[in-house]
Amino acid sequence: MTILAGKSAAVTGSGRGIGRAIAVALAQAGANVAVNELREGPDVLETADQVRATGRRSLVHPGDVADAATVEQLVAATVREFGRLDLAIANAYYSHREPFFEADLAKFRRTLDVTMWGAFHLLHAAARQMIRQGGGGSIVLISSPHAYVAVPRAMAYNMAKAAVDQMARTAALELAEQRIRVNLIHPGWIDTPGEREHATEEQIQRAAGKLPWGRLGRPDEVARGVVFLCDPASDYVTGSTLEITGGITLPWWASRGSAVPE
Repeated sequence: MTILAGKSAAVTGSGRGIGRAIAVALAQAGANVAVNELREGPDVLETADQVRATGRRSLVHPGDVADAATVEQLVAATVREFGRLDLAIANAYYSHREPFFEADLAKFRRTLDVTMWGAFHLLHAAARQMIRQGGGGSIVLISSPHAYVAVPRAMAYNMAKAAVDQMARTAALELAEQRIRVNLIHPGWIDTPGEREHATEEQIQRAAGKLPWGRLGRPDEVARGVVFLCDPASDYVTGSTLEITGGITLPWWASRGSAVPE
């Protein structure tokens, strides 16, 4: 599959999980990919190796997406290495879980800095580069049902993802004239290493069995959605939200024989 042949992409937070799957899927579709993680280490280097294994080129650019200059440098490095930037995927996030009234405010702010501002920094830097070079482009922000589902113990993350949704839709409208498409993906509960930071394996598997689809999603399923949105054939898709959730936001409790609330 070479629907993205000749394209160049940058993916933040691509050291593992969903971000790695996105980077590899874009490469399999024909794109050269710049990968990013907070620090250079085995995870992000493995992602780059997997990209190169597809026959595409890769660039490793570690750094904190909460810092605007770092993201601008990521975009600049991508252009130096590959000649241009056609695709930008904001996937990096941070999430600290605890009741807001007991929150460690440094971690609360860190969640906003990485998850909200990090997405904005890539959106901003990528859009400016795409406008300069001409020819349009595609930007995908990885958001979450947390944008509209008030998940307890996750106020900062909920706030950040709600902001990400609104910034994507606003940017889609403002960039339409430049033919730069901006879209969102809402992954559901995806089986990633990060999930183990919030629950035990037993808790995860027990809860997964209660979901409408009876299992967690896989990173590659989210990655296929990104490839679809980046595909030039999806030219009429902008300002949209693709939910890859296995039905998690549906009233799944009703299908399990529970009483429907009045």
